Amino acid sequence: MAVVALGGGHGLHATLGAARRLTDDVTAVVTVADDGGSSGRLRRELDVLPPGDLRMALSALAATDQRGARWTEVLQHRFGGSGALSGHPVGNLLLAGFTEVLGDPVAALDEVGAVLGVRGRVLPMSRLPLEIEADVVGLDADPRVSRRIRGQVAVATTPGRVRRVRLLPDAPPACAEAVAAVLRADLVLLGPGSWFSSVIPHLLVPELLAAVLASPGRRAVVLNLGPQPGETAGFSAERHLHVLSQHAPDLRLDEVVVDSGTELQDTERAHLDRAAAALGGVVRTAPVAVPGTTVHDPALLAAALEQVVRAG
Repeated sequence: MAVVALGGGHGLHATLGAARRLTDDVTAVVTVADDGGSSGRLRRELDVLPPGDLRMALSALAATDQRGARWTEVLQHRFGGSGALSGHPVGNLLLAGFTEVLGDPVAALDEVGAVLGVRGRVLPMSRLPLEIEADVVGLDADPRVSRRIRGQVAVATTPGRVRRVRLLPDAPPACAEAVAAVLRADLVLLGPGSWFSSVIPHLLVPELLAAVLASPGRRAVVLNLGPQPGETAGFSAERHLHVLSQHAPDLRLDEVVVDSGTELQDTERAHLDRAAAALGGVVRTAPVAVPGTTVHDPALLAAALEQVVRAG
């Protein structure tokens, strides 16, 4: 079974941890718009793809034997001190270095993946470093006034309410290898993760969206276990799906995975069912969280995703 997971950051890490329990054929397609921390520094100084989310995906798919675990520990290690290296994870520097030497970020990811014994493959959604721009309300006394803010960090931490996001440059070219992976997938996953800065951006890359729509595999969205401060605070489960539809009106899904511990009133569940149906899908309720937390349990999520595939 071939699984493709689209996202970024900790949300994608959770999905990959589940997907690798189902198959060795897992492809992570990762956002490349991060402009904060080490990733932001490296993209500005070296004009490379922001490596942080790519590094996280590699660590999620790395071998779990002693050698793989040691390499993963090193990959994630951040330099201390107060000098130029302070705050940089080793993996970010490795990816930047391989990209400069090989001249191609995909080749760099494959090389680092080989060192880590990665099961599957990690790919960027585009070979270009991108920017996110958002229309945000609630930043002025007049709640109707909309402002444009730019940058993934700014969007993820805004005290306002995000209405819409776009990528700069507009309609960027997709990574060809990512498109090919989606077109042969048996299961295509969106979410969980930061909705406006990690999930939706994939749907704004025209070739990638076209591949998702044309894929013969099952398409599923995994909803977050809690609101994302600064992005989706106050969002209902239904609202998450409406926002996806607003950004990609042609999007069609097969299933929406919701944790069975999510408290939904009868009317909320009915609204969620209707929102899923409008996208062509159904809601699958299953235990997918570590009890008492807002963290996905890899084994439980894997069991739910296996049922998604079998339902096809």
